[in-house]
Amino acid sequence: MDMIRLNSIAAELRWENPPVKWKVEQGTALSITAGKFTDLYNDPQNLSSANNAPRLIFKPRGPFTFSAKVKVNFRQLYDAGALIIYKNENLWAKICFEFSSQKKPTIVSVVTREFSDDCDSLPVNNNQIYLRIARLGKVFVFHFSEDGNSWHFVRCFTLGITQDVSIGFSVQSPKGEMCKAVFSEIDFSSKILRNIRSID
Repeated sequence: MDMIRLNSIAAELRWENPPVKWKVEQGTALSITAGKFTDLYNDPQNLSSANNAPRLIFKPRGPFTFSAKVKVNFRQLYDAGALIIYKNENLWAKICFEFSSQKKPTIVSVVTREFSDDCDSLPVNNNQIYLRIARLGKVFVFHFSEDGNSWHFVRCFTLGITQDVSIGFSVQSPKGEMCKAVFSEIDFSSKILRNIRSID
């Protein structure tokens, strides 16, 4: 597939696991439709794994903040739109806006070092939310926001590496026929957060 560009990201983006459909609107908004039974998860309970969720990724340099408003057309359990950090099938992390087991849109984070450490955070009374990834030195940080201005801390972690990782967008539908997510107000910068629990 052709390389893709977004106005706020200087690097070229590339597909891994192409989606059913995708579209870039005026260089500022990205829609991705994931197909049937798509997921990215290394289950620590039954030792199974899935790595067929579409993802559009690029390689950042140095410290960064990366955020987007994520709107998801929820249909089935675990449908989600996510921002992702990806090295390989056994080393990755994602912050998701996901339809949880309680059948509520929920902030979910997953950190995988061979097996996935999965954590549900807060339910959200809406079908859209802002998600953010930041890199500070050797650590990565996940945040979410309801308005794109005031951010809430979700998780701080390390993958054991800081360089040669890719970041980007992903959509999944592990139990359903498809799931569409729209990423807008996309922002990528070399801004360094003052601390991991930064609210700005």
